[in-house]
Amino acid sequence: MAQGAGQGPVAGTTEAMTPYPGYAAHPPLQGYTHPLPPAHLGAEDPHLGGYTPTARDLPVIERQPYAADPHDVPTVELTPITAPQAQPLPSGPGPLYVVGDVHGYLDELYAALAAEGIVDANGHWAAGNTRLWFLGDFTDRGPDGVGVIDLVMRLSAEAAAAGGYCKALMGNHELLLIGAKRFGDTPVNSGAGTASFQAAWLLNGGQRTDMERLEDHHLQWMSRLDAMAQEDGHLLVHSDTTAYLDYGDSIEAVNDAVTEALQRNDPDECWELFRKFTKRFAFRDESGGLAARELLDTYGGSRVVHGHSPIPYLLGEVPGEEADGEESAPVVDGPHLYADGLALAMDGGVTMAGKLLVVQLPLAG
Repeated sequence: MAQGAGQGPVAGTTEAMTPYPGYAAHPPLQGYTHPLPPAHLGAEDPHLGGYTPTARDLPVIERQPYAADPHDVPTVELTPITAPQAQPLPSGPGPLYVVGDVHGYLDELYAALAAEGIVDANGHWAAGNTRLWFLGDFTDRGPDGVGVIDLVMRLSAEAAAAGGYCKALMGNHELLLIGAKRFGDTPVNSGAGTASFQAAWLLNGGQRTDMERLEDHHLQWMSRLDAMAQEDGHLLVHSDTTAYLDYGDSIEAVNDAVTEALQRNDPDECWELFRKFTKRFAFRDESGGLAARELLDTYGGSRVVHGHSPIPYLLGEVPGEEADGEESAPVVDGPHLYADGLALAMDGGVTMAGKLLVVQLPLAG
């Protein structure tokens, strides 16, 4: 079930980095508007269907014996050359890092990973036995979602070769992209009239360039992503919702249920899965600690670590308009710990000029 398997700080900025030969940096999006305005977050939107947003035949050369002439015999004793010994891989688990929602912002992802010493100046794995988890939502809204998927897939192979791993969880935008590719405009039973994956994908920032570049191996990889995992007492999920409880009472059961639902390829079933994992804010209010505790008691762990809901919205600090008419960017310094210390939010709001978070767990201090 589990998909493919990541220290010293390396300073890096998007402008200064050359991730790999031929890599072209993307210019920032101009005039971007978040597809789900603050007033709609947490509310049921009828237009979106009731969810919150080598070759074998080489010749053999015969060895010739030395001639009887002593002049043909080497006068220096040759010392055999021993083969170089492979360096052993690090033993035991390495440090644990978690990455919040990326949403197609490939340049920002390279910079954030380099700043933590996880990749080098060429964008390759440089973190030995480090463990790296992505919390989902690789595509939509930003300029290069497929590029993000390609990077995560490559880092998974490079990390495994170095004795670490890089893994990823299923986000609601992975479900949305899979549905849009498989089912297009096929009507689905949304519970609020007709809807389709294609329409919802576009309304949620779907990028046509991503759809054009999406290949079968990308879809197969996404379709096998787990929905949840536990590492070092951290229950890792994408969405801040208790809807995971609807799919089983163990991490394995939930992951199996989600994978099997996608394999059945039923548009209505996939839509229901997408709808549930788009819900949010389960841990935000006064009863948030109880909701987080319910997940932890069921699946184990001592803290829920999630993405999905941008930290500025959890804090009520939505972007506003300055006196000069410019839109103010939210200030995000790091993850947000809340719900009686039982929930840690990792979506730094990169889509609204916030911050793409790459954080080592447990939190220092």
